[in-house]
Amino acid sequence: MTREPMPAGVRGATVTEVGGRLMATWMPSGGPCRVPPGCVLLSWTPAPAGRTDVTAHLGLAEAQALLAVWPGLRGEWSGAVRPTVAEVSGLHAALRLATAALDRLTD
Repeated sequence: MTREPMPAGVRGATVTEVGGRLMATWMPSGGPCRVPPGCVLLSWTPAPAGRTDVTAHLGLAEAQALLAVWPGLRGEWSGAVRPTVAEVSGLHAALRLATAALDRLTD
């Protein structure tokens, strides 16, 4: 995923962590504009000197938020972004569980 430019017609890859592995799916440019809740959209563009600029957006229930920007990464960059994706995915799952528990308690 990281060694080649993004294919034409996509705006990035939605990434989720499943069993300690990152699973990615291309998000078409003409598709829904919102990132699905709990997913991270990674987008990358070539930068000078053979580097890559990477951005991450987090999908929330009602919106999406800019999560991180990694300018000028060199070579295989998935190791640089993986900790952030894993932490945010875990945090989102915990918040979703806490919200569900509070909803059940208040019903």
